Amino acid sequence: MSYQDKYEMVCGVETHVELATKTKIFCGCTTEFGGEQNTHVCPVCLGLPGTLPVLNREAVNLAIKAGLALNCEIAEFTKFDRKNYFYPDLSKNYQTSQYDLPICKNGRLEIVVNGESKTIGITRAHMEEDAGKLVHSGESITTSDSSYVDYNRAGVPLLEIVSEPDMRTVDEVIAYLQELVQILDYAGVSDCKMEQGSVRFDVNVSLRPLGSRELGTRTEIKNLNSFTAVRRCLEYETERQAEVLNEGEKVIQETRTWDESQGVTLSLRTKEEAHDYRYFPEADLVPLKIDREWVERIRATLPELPAAKRERLKTLGLSVYEAGVLTSSKAMADYFDQVMQKYADAKIVANWIMGDLSALLKANNRSFEDCPVKPYQLADMLKLLKKGEISGKIAKTVLEEIYTSGKDPAVIVKEKGLVQISDQDALEKIITEVLVQNPKSVADYKGGKEKAFGFLVGQVMKATKGKANPELVNKILKEKL
Repeated sequence: MSYQDKYEMVCGVETHVELATKTKIFCGCTTEFGGEQNTHVCPVCLGLPGTLPVLNREAVNLAIKAGLALNCEIAEFTKFDRKNYFYPDLSKNYQTSQYDLPICKNGRLEIVVNGESKTIGITRAHMEEDAGKLVHSGESITTSDSSYVDYNRAGVPLLEIVSEPDMRTVDEVIAYLQELVQILDYAGVSDCKMEQGSVRFDVNVSLRPLGSRELGTRTEIKNLNSFTAVRRCLEYETERQAEVLNEGEKVIQETRTWDESQGVTLSLRTKEEAHDYRYFPEADLVPLKIDREWVERIRATLPELPAAKRERLKTLGLSVYEAGVLTSSKAMADYFDQVMQKYADAKIVANWIMGDLSALLKANNRSFEDCPVKPYQLADMLKLLKKGEISGKIAKTVLEEIYTSGKDPAVIVKEKGLVQISDQDALEKIITEVLVQNPKSVADYKGGKEKAFGFLVGQVMKATKGKANPELVNKILKEKL
């Protein structure tokens, strides 16, 4: 029995996004991922006594840009606050964040699930510093005997984006997160590398009886770093809460963690309320005034965002599915546009990018960000195919050779002798020889067996090592038969 038979899920998500600055939010330490533990640190991001933070202007620019991309209101006056709590990865015992005056608020984005559109509200987006990273001795915090702290990540600028509790199904949550990450990627706000922790999700989920308007007791599951983890976590947690409610018990408001190996959520601590953090204004940072001219300068730098790009691709004759796949990453969408500048047949370009080229990249664990086949090379190969200089089968071989050697398609075709045979006299001689050598297949075809024709075509292609023009082969062969 599914929870959906008796209950409705209510879900909101807090998304923590590392902003794509070169240095940290309040000091000059690098934000580069990796490095030996505790080497990307200084007295400021370690919170040593007597140090003073200086706000990174580029972090503010990116926060404004994200807010505009998410249709938010950008504050004219904002400030930083101290969020007080003790945890080993927070060396200052407080986090410099924003509380009552966030830089962005009242935003929204559109999602589509099962063909139906829905608006998801964005309550707020605020800037803050990241904490350090706990390195556990075991697989997770709940199975570890000890933990070490790496402060390289401490002070990396974050934007925390808080959604309204507008999502009612797991599919809606995933659609929201995918659209959100796409928007941030397109806007250049973050590198969005979830495997490196650049985007992390805290999901707040509760159940209520079907038809009820009253919210249930929610649990928060922290630090999920993939769409798959979010889906599995919500599927487990909703069923867990349903089981608790069905037994007549109450769901406890608490913070839980997702254990990937066991596929379960585990209790961490009872949930704190905001006032427990004893927020007060950060006295070491002056309040920030953001004039409209500043906001408009940032607005002018916004690129074409995913929804607009999908609509544009549909006007080129692509299906909703094709437009969705091609815009699933900014790198892939940019690659498509660059090929189209040289070869303007959207369907053919889309088929090759989504098909053979994507398969090559996947087989070699690579992405369009570092694709060895340059956009102009794919376009040039498609031009050779259109001119009839190579066949579709040979084009696949040429694409693989471009991928491995980096050579241009015309060079590969010449060096490998792959030019398609379109000489009618030459093909007639080869086809005549094939017919003489296969009298049984000729008789079978004349007796009504259509498969025999395909066999004879195959023999011609074999004799020409795949270089014969398929359309011409079919034409001549039918005439001779």
